[in-house]
Amino acid sequence: MDQGMPAEIERPFGLWTATALVVGGTIGAGIFLLPGQLASYGHTSVAGWVVAIAGTMLLGLTIGALVQAHPAATGLMELCSEGLGAGLSVLIGWAYWVSVWASMAVLAATGANYLAVFIPALDSVLTKGLFAVALIWLITALNLMGARAAGRFQVLTTALKLLPLLAVIVILLGLALNGGQEFQVSRQAPLETGNLPSVLNVVFFALVGFETAAMAAERVRNPERNVPLATIGGVAMIGLLYVTVSTGIAFAMPTDQLAASGAPVADFVTRYWGAWAGLAVAGFTAVSAIGCLNAWVLISGEVPLSMARAGLIPARIGLLSKHGIAWQPVIAAGICASVLILSNLSRGTSGLYDFMMRLTSSTNLILYIGVCVVALRFRINKWLAGAALLFSLGTLWGSGLEVAAWSGLLLLTALPLHLYNVRTAGSS
Repeated sequence: MDQGMPAEIERPFGLWTATALVVGGTIGAGIFLLPGQLASYGHTSVAGWVVAIAGTMLLGLTIGALVQAHPAATGLMELCSEGLGAGLSVLIGWAYWVSVWASMAVLAATGANYLAVFIPALDSVLTKGLFAVALIWLITALNLMGARAAGRFQVLTTALKLLPLLAVIVILLGLALNGGQEFQVSRQAPLETGNLPSVLNVVFFALVGFETAAMAAERVRNPERNVPLATIGGVAMIGLLYVTVSTGIAFAMPTDQLAASGAPVADFVTRYWGAWAGLAVAGFTAVSAIGCLNAWVLISGEVPLSMARAGLIPARIGLLSKHGIAWQPVIAAGICASVLILSNLSRGTSGLYDFMMRLTSSTNLILYIGVCVVALRFRINKWLAGAALLFSLGTLWGSGLEVAAWSGLLLLTALPLHLYNVRTAGSS
């Protein structure tokens, strides 16, 4: 099965597939749940979206500048190794890989939860959990067939997942053309700057994933051009959609009803178009979660592969299958995500989602902070990188002490792997 690590691997992704990877890896479950979670914050949530999208654009521009300056790099992990050294790079890559399989668990659980609307047999937490595990392994099997197959599936699911969001936009446009009286159904809470850090951390979860094209740069043709274009173009598209959908729903539904909703986008569509449309949105939400799951399963192999090729972890971890996939970390990520779901069935999907949403944001921010520091050390647009770094630090601060503690513990688990690699390299 193992084919080693050749000097050159297949680059099947062009600009459109790379953009689909960014959009597909970012638009998952978050935007379909956040309008309800942010309902009580009113105008503070609007400010949170604006700040988060602006900060994400800064990060995207910084990542794009790094890739343009170093187009031969295998990905962000190799750049972190060059700028920060092997030790810190292993910690950063490990934290990111943990966030990937944690996201896989949340996305699979969300997909199973929404598919339960159409499958009566999924009427318990146990059956939903088992079905979520099955989804993880179905998508893992697809990715093990090769990056090209996964890329085609990503383009398809990206196109489908945009439909419910476009339906919301059509409804909002119709309401605006009819005078916009529905936007006054509830009095919105005023802007409170003290709540902005916590709102920002929650909102940022929905934007995590914009770096997927850069993480898989070695799979992208002409990366110095396509990676920056895919990243910035994807963030711009996502930001416009998110602000319109989340803010529009918040202003066109009663706040108490929205805050109590487990499926705010579906309930919003049902309110204006009827139950059939709400069911359709539930189906597309499942597609969205599964499509995002596909992107993260792909990245679960690309991150360790990049680290192995950069010499940060043992080379054997990056061994490729006959389809050109780093199969060992992909399977390991599937196992970890499955264990996470099965060990948290007693908490229910909502409890798992709430904690992992904040954990995913904080562990991803460790990567973004590292990238900003690398850009500063390489003297690549220091003002841009400095602004992106301040945004990342401020967002991480909003995650809270509990999440920060768990992130630190997960970082420490990478030390034995790094020490083993150093020892092996020293004895060879």
